[in-house]
Amino acid sequence: MEKKELIIFLDCGDTIIDEGTEIRDQYDVVVKADVIPGADTMVKTLHEKGYRLVLVADGLAQSFKNMLTDHGLYDYFESMIYSENIKELKPSPRMFKAAIGAIDLSEKDFDRVVMVGNNLRRDIKGANLLGIKNVFIDWAPRYTKTPADETEVPTYTIKEPIELIELGEKLNEEISLKKATL
Repeated sequence: MEKKELIIFLDCGDTIIDEGTEIRDQYDVVVKADVIPGADTMVKTLHEKGYRLVLVADGLAQSFKNMLTDHGLYDYFESMIYSENIKELKPSPRMFKAAIGAIDLSEKDFDRVVMVGNNLRRDIKGANLLGIKNVFIDWAPRYTKTPADETEVPTYTIKEPIELIELGEKLNEEISLKKATL
């Protein structure tokens, strides 16, 4: 399987896992939660197609390990960047830069990255501030769907996680064509 040019950064809550179903222990660690319909297929399919997947998420490392392992998704990620370890929350550039560094790339590779998330203020704004393309998953009712300013305007919007497969293929093709003409 040939690696794709596009690198996909994925948030977790309300992007892969339904935050409304989270069950937490006394330490605020998520011990169980449901996957969003189609999100497990999205992650597996993108991985099988050769996309490099990096989790870039706010929260506790053990929560993500519990949720993603429970749904058989943990091993599909090349790297995982958590706010707990970085000591910052998105939209902090440190989260995105740590993700790039974790897969041995540099900021010159930002044009090959797409950040996928459900939160305009964190995921979309953070990506926009660094010039990273982004995809807003307009799935859950928990967060605003109206950008507060131009930094929160998404590059792309999808309704269901499964739509990312087709969009990813389109974006990868654009990157490959651009690279071929250089």
